[in-house]
Amino acid sequence: MPTSRLCRVFIVALVPLLAGCPQKPKPVPPELIVPVAAPVQQRVPVVREWVGMLEGLVNAKIVAQVSGYLVSQNYDNGSLVKKGQLLFQIDPRPFQAVLDQATGQLEEAKARLIRDEANAKRAVDLLAKNVISREQYDDEIQAFEASKAATSAAEASVEQARLNLEFTSITAPIDGIAGINIAQVGNLIGPSTGTLTTVTMVNPIKANFYISDYQYLNYINPYYGDPDKLVEAEKKGGFGLQIVLADGTIYPHPGRLMAINNVVGQDTGALEVEAQFPNPGNLLRAGQFARVRGVTQWLDNALLVPQRAINDLQGKSQIAVIGQDSKVDLRLVQTGPTYASMQVITEGLKPGEQVVIEGMQKLRQGMTVKTTSWQMPPGFNADPSLPAPQPPAADGDYMIEPPEAALEGASAPAEPVVPPPATPAPTPLPEASATPA
Repeated sequence: MPTSRLCRVFIVALVPLLAGCPQKPKPVPPELIVPVAAPVQQRVPVVREWVGMLEGLVNAKIVAQVSGYLVSQNYDNGSLVKKGQLLFQIDPRPFQAVLDQATGQLEEAKARLIRDEANAKRAVDLLAKNVISREQYDDEIQAFEASKAATSAAEASVEQARLNLEFTSITAPIDGIAGINIAQVGNLIGPSTGTLTTVTMVNPIKANFYISDYQYLNYINPYYGDPDKLVEAEKKGGFGLQIVLADGTIYPHPGRLMAINNVVGQDTGALEVEAQFPNPGNLLRAGQFARVRGVTQWLDNALLVPQRAINDLQGKSQIAVIGQDSKVDLRLVQTGPTYASMQVITEGLKPGEQVVIEGMQKLRQGMTVKTTSWQMPPGFNADPSLPAPQPPAADGDYMIEPPEAALEGASAPAEPVVPPPATPAPTPLPEASATPA
């Protein structure tokens, strides 16, 4: 039998067998279930960051006011010193000798003053009795006035010598951290030597940074109708400032806005801002770079969705909303600032709409899905490192002790050298009752 005829017979016999086999049904794809949640509506702070530099609240350069040999350094480099504490000692012996000499000259001037005062009083009586001439009277009065002037000059010399002796003890003018010394013991130092060391007050510490003109306008915008409220807000801390340290740690003490410069830089379009931060233990040091962040404005009733619900579509933000008919609506939305793990939606979303939180990549426009409620984890819409999303308290926000109080609490300086008692003013002479004929 030819091969082709044999194949036809085989196929004819196989057809009834295939016709009797049942066909498998087509697989039905499972229904897609997506987690959804309504947007959270709350008050959100708009936070900005700036690069700043820390500076001492007061930076006192210590300079010698008299010339002499440095005999001692009385503090440890980099240590905390108190106001009035001795830092350096210049050899006081030459200045003590000058003071002793000036004191002796003062005593001599006082003696002459007493003598000339007595002669002047006697001349008044003798002139009244026509015993001496008017010329002799004038000479005695002139000698008395010259003695008074010489005594005043001697007192000034004593005071200057006393000050120079005090200046040999170089003390700290403020509480702060004393830097590494420049001059060494045994050096001849004086006013021309320059800075011996620097005492820096770092508690509180100051941070300087710059904000743009646009950010400043956002800051003052709520106060156009009532400028007095801006003053109240600044008293309570202004921006609610924080410092982010170089290692990413958030410094635990919030700062206080102290001053905004009065001129916008023409070359930068920015305003210099000065803030203060408490610095217990003097942990932060002047010269450190820090990221300063603060609240430039508050958004009331902002709509927030989890950041994972937003799909980046060629630079545009897209979300998926499930309507009442369980169909998917893919939308382009306008986004605002982020807060915690949430993203502010400014346009394209209404309160109460159901937003797909996860699995958006599987969705297509108009497809029907099933939904399940997404449970927000605790604290998902809150950032404990930022001001809470509620109006600031009435008093005490970000307040710290003003620098004046820190200065007032400093210890008093050592007792100064007591100057010699001043000479009492001589009794004015009476006018002559008679004149010679």
